[in-house]
Amino acid sequence: MANQLTRGAIAEIIEGGTPEAPVLQILSMKRIPSGTQERHRLLVSDGQWSSSFAMLATQLNGKVASGEISQNCIIQMNRFVCNTVQDNKKVLIILDLTVLQTGADVGQRIGDPQPFDITKKNAAPPAQPSKPAYQAPSVQRNTPNVAASPARSQSGQSIHPIASLTPYQNKWTIRARVTNKSDVRTWSNSKGEGKLFSVEFLDESGEIRATGFNQELDKFFDMLEVNKVYYVSSCSLKTANKQYSKLNNDYEMTFNKMTEIELCEEDDAVPTMQFSFLPIKEVGNADKDAIIDIIGVCKEFQDVTTITTKATGRELRKREIQIVDDSNTEVTMTLWGTTAETFDGSQQPIMAFKGVRVGDFNGKNLSMLNSSSLQINPDIKEAHHLKGWFDNGGNQVEMTSISNQRGAGGMGVGTNFKTFAEAKLENLGTKDAPDYYTVKASVVLLRKENCLYTACPSDNCNKKVIDMNNGLFRCEKCNREYDSFNWRLMLSGNLADATDNNWVTCFQDQAEALLGIKAQDLGSMREADPDNFNKVFNDATFKDFTMKLRVKMETYNDESRLKTTAVVIEPLDPVTYNKRLITEIKQMAQLS
Repeated sequence: MANQLTRGAIAEIIEGGTPEAPVLQILSMKRIPSGTQERHRLLVSDGQWSSSFAMLATQLNGKVASGEISQNCIIQMNRFVCNTVQDNKKVLIILDLTVLQTGADVGQRIGDPQPFDITKKNAAPPAQPSKPAYQAPSVQRNTPNVAASPARSQSGQSIHPIASLTPYQNKWTIRARVTNKSDVRTWSNSKGEGKLFSVEFLDESGEIRATGFNQELDKFFDMLEVNKVYYVSSCSLKTANKQYSKLNNDYEMTFNKMTEIELCEEDDAVPTMQFSFLPIKEVGNADKDAIIDIIGVCKEFQDVTTITTKATGRELRKREIQIVDDSNTEVTMTLWGTTAETFDGSQQPIMAFKGVRVGDFNGKNLSMLNSSSLQINPDIKEAHHLKGWFDNGGNQVEMTSISNQRGAGGMGVGTNFKTFAEAKLENLGTKDAPDYYTVKASVVLLRKENCLYTACPSDNCNKKVIDMNNGLFRCEKCNREYDSFNWRLMLSGNLADATDNNWVTCFQDQAEALLGIKAQDLGSMREADPDNFNKVFNDATFKDFTMKLRVKMETYNDESRLKTTAVVIEPLDPVTYNKRLITEIKQMAQLS
């Protein structure tokens, strides 16, 4: 059995060689406590020499847990790196392997290997490794088994795998791809204030998070771009704060004044971001707060809006988009910060998300986190497939939405169509949370009396002002007096479809969309031209609209009643509406 092993391979690796796909035996394994991450040190043998300098990369832990990698098993190392660490010691990190024979099948140590003294250089000339007689099955791989020579940076320094980094090393360089980059964030406390950003690096051995503050942010933020590969050296290493980093690494890096970063032009050897995509249809079954990867086509996108957090009072910029895939399902995704502000969905791009969170408020929805990654039109097979599907008819398919709610400001009316009769039959709005649905309805009656009021002219305040009868208008909320005001609309109307009717309240934007006129113009018209003012309401009567409505039970003066509010109002598009009807007819025909 000894001729199955690649004799002399251990000595060659320690002396800096790179034998091709060497075959070794694992004599024993030892689990090393390492924070939240399980690591395994191996005693390996090539039949001539044995050494305990080998470590398994963490992506192989599953093979240990399953029992595939066990004592006495024979392995073929497909990819590995050997580096010098503290006190001139060597460490071999096995990145990929094939188990040729299980430990149970072998059942014993092969040969009489002698311990190799790693600290003695050239203690004995290594024997020329022999090719193993054991012929392993051919395995197709996207990367070569091992580099022909130790990788070096453009400045000549040897490359260390991310998985080998520890705080006890002084000189090291990694070659890694940026898979995620945060926005610039600011902080302020009793010690002062500053700014920071973080990036995530990936190589074939693992991934690690790096953070830059103040001067380092100014130096490196614009330089580092997602999906590009860089040589990085001389960072500070510390134990990872798992509150902010979900990566499978016990350590994280901090850029400092000694840090050096340079672009790597030849990046084919560095792996790209790995995804585990969930079809959008299956998001409907995902647990709340689950972290998933998703890919889809941006079918619709809304304007950027600003919200204020209750906890800190900080303003956040957000944008909601609707993505679809070939499961004919649509979901709403929320983008934040710079990503929201710079996103352009006009070309309906393919969007690949990694690490987004599932929400369940009024249906399922998704939201990017600080740790999430986004790639636009990535060069991966899933993206090419979706592009072909969408361009060849997928863009005409009526989608089933698993998100019943879309945010305010420029959003679409949605696809959760119901009639007024169905909404009443299903008792929408009678639970604790509001319900949302879309209806095609006609305007029957509009109450134009008291539909306008004078409001505070300051930003972010729409409270009614009091006329002081001296040319000034007082806002009690702002505790100020102004010499002008804004007209605002709060319009009540009776709407009907073929099944029933309903009273609906329309606020500023929705009332303007229904009437086809701005509130300021309508207010001026009421004072100066009453006839045209009345004509605006007459012209809107009996027009057809597509509306997204919000319905919720509200209590006023101990009396509970359902209140329906328009969230989005759009003029009816006959072509789109008829396509939806045709799709529903076809679905009914299949059921029958």
